[in-house]
Amino acid sequence: MSAKTISIIILTVLLTVFLMVNTEPVDFDFLVATVPVSKLLVIGICIIIGFIIGFVVGRPRKTVSSYDDEIERKSQPTGNKNELSDEDRDYIS
Repeated sequence: MSAKTISIIILTVLLTVFLMVNTEPVDFDFLVATVPVSKLLVIGICIIIGFIIGFVVGRPRKTVSSYDDEIERKSQPTGNKNELSDEDRDYIS
């Protein structure tokens, strides 16, 4: 196994143990009410939100060169370059 795989497994085990140890309820203040919520739920939701934000921010974006390639493909004429239009033939004649 690679070092990346081993580190992911270790972090997952540590995170799971951390979540399982913190299961007692805590008071969570919403705008108008205080609700007892499990620490496990609060920490788990924060981890999921952090993962989603990190994924969205860290994903690769298209480079400028790929846009240039798309523009070149779209601007190329579909017909043969050796053929003249009727207007060009009239002008030459």
